[in-house]
Amino acid sequence: MTDQDELVPVGKIIGTHGIKGFLKVHSYSGNIQSLQSAQTVLLKGKDGKLTEYVIKSVAAHAGGFILSLDGFTDINQVQFLNGSELCLKRSQLPEPDEDEYYWSDLIGLAVQTDQGAELGILVDIFATGSSDIYVVRGDSKEYLIPAIADVIAQVDIPGGKMIITPLDGLLDL
Repeated sequence: MTDQDELVPVGKIIGTHGIKGFLKVHSYSGNIQSLQSAQTVLLKGKDGKLTEYVIKSVAAHAGGFILSLDGFTDINQVQFLNGSELCLKRSQLPEPDEDEYYWSDLIGLAVQTDQGAELGILVDIFATGSSDIYVVRGDSKEYLIPAIADVIAQVDIPGGKMIITPLDGLLDL
């Protein structure tokens, strides 16, 4: 698989919507433009199997999306897709702006302070509305790091690391 074919998770199907085969999607980024501009989406089932589907429509709804796939017109036809992860090929996504990153590029980065203290590995990200929170797991502790400019000093994707400047008390929580 080339870098252009690399899969980027963009959301997860969390249920159905109505009786006509629409799917409720929790978005990992809140950005609907990537999904609206894509013609197809790859769904990764609970078994890890990838299946490509043609997108019929995507609309914003209650902080997530409502997705309709070609060939599905009834709730009973789509229930098996519940829990599937939505993925796009990197080539379907726009290049992120400077100081913007895809979550999939950040997961796995080694995180350290600007003083050189190793905190651990960025293992998860969750959106809070105002800013994302990075979950960093160390040997014996887990840190919740706000993704704000005052804290994130440097992100080095090729080097596999992130350097933070912790706010007073941040690492004591």
